[in-house]
Amino acid sequence: MRVFRGVFAAGIYLCFHGIAAADVAKGIDTLEAGDVAGAVAEFQAAYAAGDADGAFYIGRLFEMGLGTEKDLGRATELYAAAVSKDSALAQNRLGLMYLNGETVLQDYERAAELICAAADQGDPNGQFNCGLMYAEGRGVTQEKPRAVSYWKEAAEARHVAAINYLGLAYQAGDGLEQDPVAAFEQFSATAAAGNPMGLFEVAKAYAGGVGVARDLVRAHGYANLAASRGMQEARVLRDALTQQMDEADLSQAQGFARDWAAVEIAQPE
Repeated sequence: MRVFRGVFAAGIYLCFHGIAAADVAKGIDTLEAGDVAGAVAEFQAAYAAGDADGAFYIGRLFEMGLGTEKDLGRATELYAAAVSKDSALAQNRLGLMYLNGETVLQDYERAAELICAAADQGDPNGQFNCGLMYAEGRGVTQEKPRAVSYWKEAAEARHVAAINYLGLAYQAGDGLEQDPVAAFEQFSATAAAGNPMGLFEVAKAYAGGVGVARDLVRAHGYANLAASRGMQEARVLRDALTQQMDEADLSQAQGFARDWAAVEIAQPE
């Protein structure tokens, strides 16, 4: 394995933090402390000791160009090595590479095989992505109820995208019975955490009185929050609502948005 050189790059915590086995966890801590070479040594030791995720994390360094030159080919090799030892993290990532044809032939069946193997091991990203494969019929027979089943599993692990897609499924009655109230509950969870899509969907629900009582003040407030996070559609909704509100309600809506604070998505009971 080549020697890694370079300085610590911002964003490592978001990319690598998670539940991990002993040496891999130490490698993540070392990486967050800015010692890339030391982290690689820990990941190598973890892989040698039988923890397949060690190779996955080194692959991520190559893929992202952290501490070394970016090398997708080498990353693919490392993911394949980790997959050979049943790393769910590597199964999902290599599966996505097959899905998109990155350094490997585009192959939907192989992508689905890998991604859904990660899902069946309980990996939330794998569960979300496997759900997408079944929802779209890529590499597998299209089965909307099965897609929803995987999203529900990922949602239990507080996977934001899965919660949102579950909300869309309830909203449209796609793969399960249509339920506007349940849809609103899903979007409310991600909105509370500051997710732009969740905020926008909650704003629409309040604006139309769908799944919740109509409330233009809250609709404007949530649309304002989503717009501030780059949602152009939310800006359009906010501005349309502004034209429908009197000065007092508009002041209240802006105060709501100003005083609002994000909270973590609650752990399912």
